[in-house]
Amino acid sequence: MDAALPVALELIKRWEGCRLEAYPDPGTGADPWTIGWGSTGEGIAPGTVWTQQQADDRLERDVRAFMAGVQELLTRQPTPHQLGAMTSLAYNIGLGAFGGSTLRRKFNAGDLGGAARQFDRWVYSGGRVMKGLVNRRADERRVFETADFSGVTTTLDSSAPRA
Repeated sequence: MDAALPVALELIKRWEGCRLEAYPDPGTGADPWTIGWGSTGEGIAPGTVWTQQQADDRLERDVRAFMAGVQELLTRQPTPHQLGAMTSLAYNIGLGAFGGSTLRRKFNAGDLGGAARQFDRWVYSGGRVMKGLVNRRADERRVFETADFSGVTTTLDSSAPRA
């Protein structure tokens, strides 16, 4: 898990961005309210403000929990890059959705190509295709398929649209 953690963190930071004041979900314009590096949940509501340290600590804690959850759902051993990419996806869509996904099923069946193609299906929010999700999934898929992290790290742009 430790080798996959930086992969997941970089993907998530790239696409979530960090905001220290709570904001509504971009897809719904309302719940779930989000703060930091895409954190949601209890205690996050309009007016919530965090420090950078709070955001960074919460991200690492949450990513470790999501990564452990992804690993529990897998019956095959992933590479660090596969695990990092799947954790980034699960962080965005939730462990329940990841657990029920065709991506997870295909990965567990050994169909890595089929699993990789499934990243492209998770591009909807609020019933519509979101350009940020299209781009995020392309990054996650590339990292999953090729362990090529260069495109993510060299194109890191804090003004990039968040998914």
